[in-house]
Amino acid sequence: MTNENEKPEFWESSFIEKQAMWGFEPSNSAVVTKDFFIKNGVKNILIPGIGYGRNAQIFIDNGITVTGIEISKTAIAMAKKYYKTDITIYNGSVTDMPFDNCQYEGVFCYALIHLLGNRERQKLIFDCYNQLSKNGYMFFTAISKSASIYGKGKFVSKDRYQIFEEIKMYFYDRESIQAEFGKVGLFEIIEINEIYPFFLIKCRKGET
Repeated sequence: MTNENEKPEFWESSFIEKQAMWGFEPSNSAVVTKDFFIKNGVKNILIPGIGYGRNAQIFIDNGITVTGIEISKTAIAMAKKYYKTDITIYNGSVTDMPFDNCQYEGVFCYALIHLLGNRERQKLIFDCYNQLSKNGYMFFTAISKSASIYGKGKFVSKDRYQIFEEIKMYFYDRESIQAEFGKVGLFEIIEINEIYPFFLIKCRKGET
């Protein structure tokens, strides 16, 4: 099951053409998540949609083992070139998770979930949750309905629009976050500014 925004050829051509399109500094969300993970003793994490690694290095530099998933072979090659790291990165779509049987103490998923359709979003959320160890944390960042591009482009479905060529985005508010993440240990939603207004969605897996 490959989502329309998860076509390998689309992301492959994007990374070939634009290379390090988001620069090399980690996102604000990655910095906040790193601090939280360190404070709570998280030692190993999964990053679905790791790209060329700009959000991974800050975790690695702080002693956290990172495993990634990335659909673009070019992005994986860039990660190994730029960061000279030997981390495991599975080549494939996040809609095909899981790629291993590991349990992770943390998951960090940046600006990916809002690119997926409803069924794919639900699958990603539960696939990540299922790979969390007990008391593990998963943090997602997702674009907010307060972003200036909300409602722009071609209407696809409720709160979802086709923007930027082939990209379709689902825009979240607190109600839709509660609806999608309420059953996977949601404990905090904060607003955080990236390129656009985002939500940082925090979940914790309990003992049961």
